[in-house]
This record gives sequence, structure tokens and C-alpha cells, in this order.
Amino acid sequence: AVTTGLLQVMNRVELEGVVAHELSHIKNYDILVSTLAVTLVGTIAIVTDLTLRMMWWNGGRVARSGDRNDRNNPLALIGLVLLLFAPILAKIMQASVSRRRETLADVSAVRMTRYPPGLISALEKLQADNTVTHSASMATAHLWIEQPMSGVKDAGRLGMWHKLFNTHPPLAERIALLREM
Repeated sequence: AVTTGLLQVMNRVELEGVVAHELSHIKNYDILVSTLAVTLVGTIAIVTDLTLRMMWWNGGRVARSGDRNDRNNPLALIGLVLLLFAPILAKIMQASVSRRRETLADVSAVRMTRYPPGLISALEKLQADNTVTHSASMATAHLWIEQPMSGVKDAGRLGMWHKLFNTHPPLAERIALLREM
């Protein structure tokens, strides 16, 4: 959470807000919640993969007529559609949980410091910064205080679909919420 770049840009009060935000993740057991969410997504992905393989190979069984294609099973098509979309829905749910935990960490940080302007100012500085971190990826997005790919030119191209997979709420929303406190 505290990088050399952050130390160079933030003042003491802003750093206090950022560190309180990160400590709030620990206090709120976000590591446990994230681990459960990742485990759920991973389990769904594995079950989906195994099920698709079994459907592809028909479970290794051949029908009595010798035909491996069981075209009389309407549930197979429904199952296939569900299996294709289950991992995507699981990732969307994981990102949604992450966004809620980020909001909770912001609120908890303000309660911890008792000074909303510190975190608000830090988030405003992050919002004004348009530096693109080339080492960032969606796989490590949950490790950042803001959505790391938000500075990429084409990041907003997909609109709503892109937002569904974001692990952090938009900085403007976070700032507005903290201003209400």
C-alpha cells in the first residue's frame, strides 16, 4: 500500500488515510472474505471444466444404439449454457464483493482516523493522477487502493461490461460517499 511514489506525492494526513484504509482491510477480515470469494470462483471454474469435459466425451459411455450423440436430452443444452456463463457470473460476483469491501474500508478508515478530509484528499490526488502503471493487471487489481487499469485509454471502452469486473468503485463515488460522512 505504501510505495515510494505514494510517499513522494502524499502529505502526512493523506498517508494516514491511506494506511488506515489498508489497516481497515485487516480489521474487517477482508483477506478471509476475498479468499472465500476466490475459492468459490475457482471451484465453479473447476466444476465447469470437468462438466464440459464429461459432456464432450459423454462421460465415456456409448448409447445402446452405438451413437455417442445423445440428441434427446434437452437439459444438456440448458446445462451447457449455464456452464458457459457460471464462471463469468462468479467473477462478476467476486468483483462486486471486492467493491463493497473497498467501500467498507474507506468508511472504516475515516472512523479510525476521525478525519475524512485526509482520505478524501488522497483519493482526489489519485483521481487527478493519470499515470499508467504498466505492471498492473486485472489479476492484481485487488492489491491496489484504486482500480489500476483506470488510466488506460481504452479501459472505459466497454462501458458497463468493464465496470462489472472492476474490483474498486470509481474514485468519484468513493469521494462523494466520504464527503457525506
